[in-house]
Amino acid sequence: MAKKRQKKQQQNFFPFIKWFWILFGAGVLSAVLIFLLASWGVFGEMPTFERLENPSTNLATEIISSDGETLGKYYLDDNRTPVAYGDLPQNLVDALVATEDVRYYDHSGIDARGFARALAFLGTKGGASTISQQLARQLFIGVRDKESTTNAILQKVKEWVIAVRLERNYTKEEIMAMYFNIYDFGNNADGIRSAARVYFGKEPMELRTEEAAMLVGMFKNSSLYNPRPHRNPVGTKSRRDVVLSQMAKYGYISEKEKDSLQTLDLNLNYSPELHNEGLATYFRMYMQRWLNNWASDNPKPDGEKYNIYLDGLKVYTTIDARMQANAEEAVQEHMKNLQAEFFHQNTPDRNPTAPFLDVSRGAIDTIMDRAMRRSARWRHLKREGLSEKEIETTFHEKAEMTVFDWNSDSYDKDTIMTPMDSIRYYKTFLRTAMMSMEPQTGHVKAWVGGVDYKHFQYDNVIQGSRQAGSLFKPFVYAAAIDQLRYSPCYTLPDNQYCIEPGKHGNMAAWCPKNSDGKYSGEDMTLKNALANSVNTITAQLIDRVGPGSVASIAKNMGITKEIPEVPSIALGTPDVSVYEMVGAFGTYANQGVYVKPVMVTRIEDKNGTVLYEYTPETKDVLSKDVAYAMVNLLEGVTQYGSGGRLRHTYGVNNTVYKEIITGYPYELNNPIAGKTGTTQNQSDGWFMGMVPNLVTGVWVGGEDRSIHFNRLAYGQGAAMALPIWAVYMKKNYANEELGISQDAFEEPEELSINVDCSKQQDKEEEQIDTEDDLDDLDF
Repeated sequence: MAKKRQKKQQQNFFPFIKWFWILFGAGVLSAVLIFLLASWGVFGEMPTFERLENPSTNLATEIISSDGETLGKYYLDDNRTPVAYGDLPQNLVDALVATEDVRYYDHSGIDARGFARALAFLGTKGGASTISQQLARQLFIGVRDKESTTNAILQKVKEWVIAVRLERNYTKEEIMAMYFNIYDFGNNADGIRSAARVYFGKEPMELRTEEAAMLVGMFKNSSLYNPRPHRNPVGTKSRRDVVLSQMAKYGYISEKEKDSLQTLDLNLNYSPELHNEGLATYFRMYMQRWLNNWASDNPKPDGEKYNIYLDGLKVYTTIDARMQANAEEAVQEHMKNLQAEFFHQNTPDRNPTAPFLDVSRGAIDTIMDRAMRRSARWRHLKREGLSEKEIETTFHEKAEMTVFDWNSDSYDKDTIMTPMDSIRYYKTFLRTAMMSMEPQTGHVKAWVGGVDYKHFQYDNVIQGSRQAGSLFKPFVYAAAIDQLRYSPCYTLPDNQYCIEPGKHGNMAAWCPKNSDGKYSGEDMTLKNALANSVNTITAQLIDRVGPGSVASIAKNMGITKEIPEVPSIALGTPDVSVYEMVGAFGTYANQGVYVKPVMVTRIEDKNGTVLYEYTPETKDVLSKDVAYAMVNLLEGVTQYGSGGRLRHTYGVNNTVYKEIITGYPYELNNPIAGKTGTTQNQSDGWFMGMVPNLVTGVWVGGEDRSIHFNRLAYGQGAAMALPIWAVYMKKNYANEELGISQDAFEEPEELSINVDCSKQQDKEEEQIDTEDDLDDLDF
């Protein structure tokens, strides 16, 4: 009886067992089916194998200095530069594993224990997403749809499928690196490298444990945990401390270390990587144009154009970040003082037409009207369809704006003024340009196009061309030494000299005066004449060699602007750029060989494939002995001429000079060749300075030629431009690692031109021979 009852109970229980296994099997099959359907793309597009192998992310193009520093990046929305796993510090990896996925190295994309815990406690004790799942979401799925439970579940399934596929295609280290590289940390910090640089001003490998913990803490929500002031620094610090606690919990750091680190402040070094801030801004903007032109002329193998904002190119430049910083500091130190003096001399009481000089009210109105019509505001309103009358009206309406101010933090000052007043305000500021180049290679080491790119975006290094003044005279001397074999010791009389009307294409007689209007009447060596920029001697030289010869040499040395073949070019009437003049003077230091300035040495794609390598462009212009004779002449400028203040106080109004110069006297005692340049009315001040392995050019002036100092003491090249060169070189010499030469210029083995005037042969005999030679020349 009992057996029958037991058998009957078993028969009654059997259906439950059967249905249990049926339902269990159906559940398993359903799960398998769901995974299969998801992998087949039924619930939405899934990444192909090719996409898994090459997940696409927008990568910023990186501009790299010759000493390995990142100068800047080009990007649209994503400022991302990937780093390899080997470039991640261990504390960063440990912080991520301890906080986001403690069993990361034990699972294959899905953490079963974590998933079970999340189901059991409904996510209150942590989620179940692994690092691989989070990467899958970032790369291929995007933000979850929280409004639809069904879609959220399907997205979760897709994450699982993709996570497993990622684990099959990549190593744990590669997945880890991809996850760090893909995340958006906010504030234009896409990926861990940008985040480390933006928030702490350093490379990832340099991150301290507490800094790594803060960045890992931001993975939870970078918008919420934003460490910047006025955002959420308190919440970010709390989140960082949670990460440190997790690291201690799993043994990555000790409890004592955790307690110590949690007492620290965030200590941000916020360094936003913006296009108009940071180091070498003018150079980076030039490179942006250069790269776009290069990309247009050098398409990808499939014919598509490289996108410098998305394709993650690496551009290796010749700029030395240390020398660039020295150059920018030198410009700022001098120009701030020079500008203060310019303001002092251009008060309404001292100059009613400030900042303009020597021009009529009508001419000033013309200058202002032209500036208004060239402005970005005018172009913008014109595109919006406003009439010219309506646009002009807006230029006289007051508005809030931020303007440049030397005495404000970050050089920004908030104010209220009309756009027309702002145009006049900006014209009161002196402009500058500086470029430094290695003459043997043409490698440009420093490039400063102005005082502040944010407010003055015109690049005076290469966009601007101004009259050269006396800076052009060495071309005349080079032609005379090259063609007539004159030596620096050759003498000519300092008397008023006139070139006959009609000669050399001249329509009238040309009788240039010396800058002081006086003539010594004495014979002067060419070296002394160039050192003191004597116009009468230069006029005699160009009369003997002809303007055509001078123009030809200048063009062969890189001057591309049209040079009229008239005698007045001897005194620097042609417009030239700093870029061209640095290349030209490099010819003298490079033993007569012109090397075109080089800014880019190599371009690589994101995989390291070399896309471009530069080929030097050179031209033999002068013989070695002629070039050396020119160097000897230019050394005279810094020994006892207008550049003498580099070494001592010779010939300087010290009281005036010290008012605008810091660091004077400079006491540079090594061999230096150089040339100052000053144009009419002190509108432009130039200085070119050379040592054997570095040539540097500096220009200072107003935006318009009518903006200038009233006195030569302040407006000459020796006061406006030379100090920038001197401060820059002193900073360079303070860093011995830069290897800037203090040696003498190399003398050719067989020097056919006498440069030692103490050994000069009889002058009369030499000059008689030269006059005989002149009779045989056809000009």
